[in-house]
Amino acid sequence: MAKTQTPAGMRERTSLGAPVQGAVIAIEVVAGQAVSAGQTLVLLDSMKMEVPLVAPQAGTVRALLAAVGDVVAEGDILVELSAATGLAAEPAAAPADSGLRADLLALQQRRALLLDAARPEAMARRQAQGRRSARANLADLLDEGSLSEYGGFAVAAQRSRRSLDDLQRQTPADGLVCGTGSVNAALFGAERAQVTVLAYDYTVLAGTQGVFNHRKSDRVLELAERLRLPVVLFAEGGGGRPGDVDWLGVAGLDCTTFQRFARLSGQVPRVGIVSGRCFAGNAALLGCCDIIIATEGSSIGMGGPAMIEGGGLGRVAADEVGPVAMQSANGVVDLRVADDAAAVAAARQYLGYFQGALASGAAAGAQASTLRQALPANRNALYEPREILHAVFDAGSVLELRREFGLGVVTALARLDGRAVAVAASQPRHLGGALDAPACDKLARFMQLADAFGLPLITFVDTPGFMVGPASEATAMVRHASRLFVTAAALRVPVLSVVLRRGYGLGAMALTAGHFHAPVATAAWPNAEFGAMGIEGAVRLGFRKELEAAPADERDALFQRLVDAAIERGQALNMASHLEIDDVIDPADTRPWLLRGLAAACARELPPRRGFIDTW
Repeated sequence: MAKTQTPAGMRERTSLGAPVQGAVIAIEVVAGQAVSAGQTLVLLDSMKMEVPLVAPQAGTVRALLAAVGDVVAEGDILVELSAATGLAAEPAAAPADSGLRADLLALQQRRALLLDAARPEAMARRQAQGRRSARANLADLLDEGSLSEYGGFAVAAQRSRRSLDDLQRQTPADGLVCGTGSVNAALFGAERAQVTVLAYDYTVLAGTQGVFNHRKSDRVLELAERLRLPVVLFAEGGGGRPGDVDWLGVAGLDCTTFQRFARLSGQVPRVGIVSGRCFAGNAALLGCCDIIIATEGSSIGMGGPAMIEGGGLGRVAADEVGPVAMQSANGVVDLRVADDAAAVAAARQYLGYFQGALASGAAAGAQASTLRQALPANRNALYEPREILHAVFDAGSVLELRREFGLGVVTALARLDGRAVAVAASQPRHLGGALDAPACDKLARFMQLADAFGLPLITFVDTPGFMVGPASEATAMVRHASRLFVTAAALRVPVLSVVLRRGYGLGAMALTAGHFHAPVATAAWPNAEFGAMGIEGAVRLGFRKELEAAPADERDALFQRLVDAAIERGQALNMASHLEIDDVIDPADTRPWLLRGLAAACARELPPRRGFIDTW
């Protein structure tokens, strides 16, 4: 822009050049026309963008030096403008406020269709079932305002058979709400709290998996792998969706979702939640999770009623396919809870164990002195090991997994002075604490879970050993028992073991990561007793000839003397004097002893983690 000075009282002339290189596509004024400041004079097209040449001040068009269609260089003079000397530039008139632009209004209207309020009838049916919507569950799980949704505007791939308006109203988000967000940010900070979430929406086509639905899940699972984010999966749904027709293919068996999700095993924590029915593809994803949380009334199966009937296996009601009571007893379900709210609370607590330590100084669950009375004086009397766990670990921190399966061992996540740990304890109320096949599987997988995510493992031992006998061997006990040794030999995380009462044979070795010196430290309570096998059985086997040679009326007394001698020889203090265990501790000192051991053991970096966690 160039200005020519004129005598006072005359008008000054301004030459206006092209702001960019481009083509003149419109001239908005004529010579002699009065214009205001900011008014468009000429419009140019530059790289498909419309660029205006505007009047810098009020005045009159003196001359137009270009025509429509001219290609001009930046700075070429296009308009000469005259303005009275001393006149102030007039501001351009503000455009009238006409409300939201059409595109923004359309966005808001479209987004409103994603909300639960857009489908009151479906939400009412859901509420009548005592269950919450997918979005309500996510709102409860995630920190407020933290959800960043992916693919929310997707609809079912059925445009060739249904109207787009119908699909937008009836199949919002294609039945899968997914994205990223944070859980427990107030406790662990925003960075540690980040998670990915996938929530199948049962009110949309029974929570089935469709074309775009799979593309969305793949997108989020790829993010979980790339960013190393935990995954929470709300898995309720009926599996594959045959009604999607807008795609080229036959069976869809090249779908990558299941492999993507399985590949995350051992890499990031994964929580599966079921409230209601979960079949086929949805169940396959659920079964890949590290833990499964299921509400009362849920039913889980690799095939739903239609698939069962289609296979010629008769008609089965959906709720009878895999009821939660059965799936908890057989080990499929890790946590059985009352309802959606309880499931979300459990998921939030579970994730917390992998998000970091809480502030130190957390109180133990009970007075340390109560541990001195935890075991009955009778060496054969029953007791409840869960009471010991709640007394040793931080108050309210013990989360038991697979309570109804593998009853010979209790497995739980807990905190010790704020530090997350994995805990396993013998359960003498089942087979006297002997490890049967289900208990071996339960403990072996629990070891893998702890190892994958760097949780120190603490074991409390009271076992007569592995379960024996023909009935036990019929369960493939040899393989199940050996699984514990193979798993323990690959552990990276430190192990601390406390023998509470009986430490006998191979079972005791399996509970201490393979042998008594495999843990960072192995201690015993003073009443503990040890042996290569159960004392009574060892006496009968090892002293058979002596017992058979003794007179019948003296045999019982001889047997008892031999048992008493074996008990004396296997006492904790005698074991410690032979250095087969590291220490004998006052039960009241269990918590501080564990804390000292963890302080020493957790000072080093862990080697690379294992490849994956067994689904079983």
